[in-house]
Amino acid sequence: MVINVMDLVQLKAYARQYGVALALVWTASFLSIVFAPASVLGSLLALSTPFVVGWFLVRFRNDALEGHISFRRGFAFSCYTFFYASLLFAAVQFVYLRFFDHGAFMSMLGASLKTMEDIYRREGAAAMQAVAQMKQTISVVGQLSPLQLTFVIMMDNILMGALLSLPIALACRRKTFMPTNGQKQQEQQEQQEQHEHAE
Repeated sequence: MVINVMDLVQLKAYARQYGVALALVWTASFLSIVFAPASVLGSLLALSTPFVVGWFLVRFRNDALEGHISFRRGFAFSCYTFFYASLLFAAVQFVYLRFFDHGAFMSMLGASLKTMEDIYRREGAAAMQAVAQMKQTISVVGQLSPLQLTFVIMMDNILMGALLSLPIALACRRKTFMPTNGQKQQEQQEQQEQHEHAE
């Protein structure tokens, strides 16, 4: 089924709203990782991304589409949500890296790498080779300007979003509407009222 123009406008409007919410989740995760790297909160927020987008898709499906959505439309919604979230998150990251970071982000990466190096040193030469490659990657990242780094992360987020959108859309597609308990009660109440009026 091809999405017509009005359906696409509606889909993008919902995706923009939920994209803002997803960008807030990513921002909280990013700031938590930078300022509290020992905490698991930042990692948990980042790992929650597919579940958050899946919940957004279910909300869109039930609120705007009467509980049914095709795989294609679900995939398009998820991709647009990731796209808008990536744009907004990139803007937040650029402002932070350009005006407020003062080297905190690179210090966090260096500290994390040092911890990994201490652990991997016991694993042998292969593990230390992986650490050396990470050092080289961090060195390259350190040479990027805030704008360049933000662009690289944004493109990674968009690509990751496109890949995650496949299983999310597959898991959340539904051909028939299945009302919630609250909706069932409302329908039963309306039917009862209609029956009383008929009498």
